[in-house]
Amino acid sequence: MLHSTTDNAPAASTIAVSVVVPLFNERECVDSLVASLAKVERELGGRYEFEFLLIDDGSSDGTVGLLQTAVGGRDGYRLIEHGTNLGIAAAIGTGIQAARHEVVVSMDCDGSYDPLLMGELIPLLAANVDLVTASPYHRAGGVENVPLWRLRLSRLASQLYGVACRHKLSCYTSCFRVYRRSTVIDVELENERFVGVAELLCKVLQQGGVVVEHPALLRSRVAGHSKMRVVRASLGHLRLLATIVADRLRTPAASAPRGSQLPIDDNCESVSESTPTAQLV
Repeated sequence: MLHSTTDNAPAASTIAVSVVVPLFNERECVDSLVASLAKVERELGGRYEFEFLLIDDGSSDGTVGLLQTAVGGRDGYRLIEHGTNLGIAAAIGTGIQAARHEVVVSMDCDGSYDPLLMGELIPLLAANVDLVTASPYHRAGGVENVPLWRLRLSRLASQLYGVACRHKLSCYTSCFRVYRRSTVIDVELENERFVGVAELLCKVLQQGGVVVEHPALLRSRVAGHSKMRVVRASLGHLRLLATIVADRLRTPAASAPRGSQLPIDDNCESVSESTPTAQLV
């Protein structure tokens, strides 16, 4: 993975944000992705200073060439190649390591979430919040035209993670998140693929971090197909859940993460009276 130091703070009028986009054999999505990132720049550029980190996770279908043609040499864009396929959590980790800013957004490349949603998520990364996650399973969220097998696996996994982690979140598997880089930069994952996305959130909670959830609309991808292997992902989730429960049984109740001790509202959002949502980092 790449290592870099965080840049100096931007001008007072904007907040510096690194946007990490993992890609693996996504040639069908490149055009729509580049267009959506340009829209983010147009509509949110007055509030945020963006850098876009496109992490190619060992694509073999020409994705890299298309990205180089579309954004190569463009200011604010960096293409980072794994060379071999390591997994989506590893790609997000590479982006976090390479990010120049403290506020890091990870988002899907396939249009399943509206990229402009980051304009709602970023302000929730208040001074005492470590991670903000989008949730289609929040009662104010929604799902459109998503395969039933994906919904069942994701919902069940999130329910089990909620029990194992003792934290009332409706979704543990969303890739659309905002991270405090200094909180997650040193987190080591056992799972580099889809299961690692849930593992990273769980480890933030286990280490006493505060997680806030925000409703989102999840749609079917705009092109291409999911790279998830259902059986492998399911077994991976079960192994991780068993590990979390075993760790919890070894941890005294008094040592429960502070994030899991925050009051929870009826919308499944972690809340605190002292959380000023306008004050970032």
